[in-house]
Amino acid sequence: MHLFYTGERLKKYGIEEQGDISEECVQEIIRDVLCKRARERVLNLLKNADKTEQQIRRKLKDGGYPQEAVEYAVSFVKEHHYIDDREYAKRYAECAAGRKSRKQIAYDLRQKGIDGEVISQVLEGTGIDEESQIAEILKKRGFGGKDSTGRNGGKNGLEARKEFQKTAAYLCRKGFSWEVIRRVMGEISEDSGEFY
Repeated sequence: MHLFYTGERLKKYGIEEQGDISEECVQEIIRDVLCKRARERVLNLLKNADKTEQQIRRKLKDGGYPQEAVEYAVSFVKEHHYIDDREYAKRYAECAAGRKSRKQIAYDLRQKGIDGEVISQVLEGTGIDEESQIAEILKKRGFGGKDSTGRNGGKNGLEARKEFQKTAAYLCRKGFSWEVIRRVMGEISEDSGEFY
C-alpha cells in the first residue's frame, strides 16, 4: 500500500520516517483515509459516465486501493443508488437496440460485468428488431441491388453467391442469427440456384 503523506499527517498516526507501522495503524489509515479516498474516487468516476459494479471495482483495484476500501466505496454508491447494474443494462440495451444485435448487446454487457440472468431479463423486455437492422445494413452495403436489366447488379450466379456468402458472414460476425439473416437476405432457390 502506498501513501504519500508528509509532516503533520504522519505525526497524527505516529509514523516516523524509516519506522515500522503497526497493523492497528494500517487499519486506522485504511478506515480513516483510504475508504474516504476510494469513495471520492468513485463519485468522481460517476460524474463522467455510468459504470457497472465490476467497472468500479476494477478502477479502484487498478488505483491500488485495498479490498476493504473497495468494498466500502462500492457499498456506499450502491446504498445511495448511484450504481444499479440492472438499470445500467436496461439503458445500455435500449440505446444499442437499434444498432446492435441481441448477441452483441449480451456480449457487451457480460464484458461490463453484468450478471447473465440480468442480461436475459433485460433483453427479454427490450424490443430489438434484428430484421430491420439487417435490412438497413444490406441497404448501406448495396446488397441485392439490380442493374438496368433487372439482374443482380450485373452479377452472374457465382458472383451473386460469393456476395451473399460474404455479406452473410459479415452479419454473423455482428452477432445476428443465421435464421434471421437468411430470412432477410432471401433464400437460394433449390431448383435454379439463383437468388430471389
